[in-house]
Amino acid sequence: MSRAFLPLTFVAMLCFAAAPFVVAHAPYEQTMGLVQKVFYYHVPSAMLMFISAVVCGIASAVFLFRRSAAADRVALAAGELTALFGLIVLVTGPIWARKAWGVWWEWDARLTSSLLLWMIFLAYLLVRRFGGPGSEKLSAAMALFGMANVPFVYVSVNYWRTIHPKTSVVMTLGPGMRGAFWFCVAAFMILYLLLLTLRKRLEDRHAEIERLYLAVEE
Repeated sequence: MSRAFLPLTFVAMLCFAAAPFVVAHAPYEQTMGLVQKVFYYHVPSAMLMFISAVVCGIASAVFLFRRSAAADRVALAAGELTALFGLIVLVTGPIWARKAWGVWWEWDARLTSSLLLWMIFLAYLLVRRFGGPGSEKLSAAMALFGMANVPFVYVSVNYWRTIHPKTSVVMTLGPGMRGAFWFCVAAFMILYLLLLTLRKRLEDRHAEIERLYLAVEE
């Protein structure tokens, strides 16, 4: 990943510079018009919130069962990104909802479960920061609980009564919309990989500094 870091950074910069033009040239949705273009940022962010929650959960499981400090650092980085992309979802969603539903927020299955998932990972980060001794294990268990909720959040629109579009909406996109959507997904995915790598490296440096401090004290 180290050799690919700079090329990926350059690609990510190009993708996000081009994204507004790609989205602007995508066809308008017939009923919602311009505001539907929030879709190209909202849905990729939601996908990455789910992916990051799973990464955090898997890394936390490795930490719990193998006592891997490196896995714990990956979990922390992924947990922070889950909260970040979840915030983007919760900001862009109401912008879209205000035009589509006439309200900023509706307490339906998808919205409520997404909010709860985001709050679980906020709690994960708070426990990591303020939990004191043993907080790594407690927060790892919380990450596993958050990961277990991801499938329920994803399928909530298919099995419960909700006004949120179903998961099949991506498959119904027209040719112009489909290309713009997957372009944005790729851009967000590259950005996610870069942010995860940077945050993991920062935690590695912190761990190295702590090791050196302990060595000096001894």
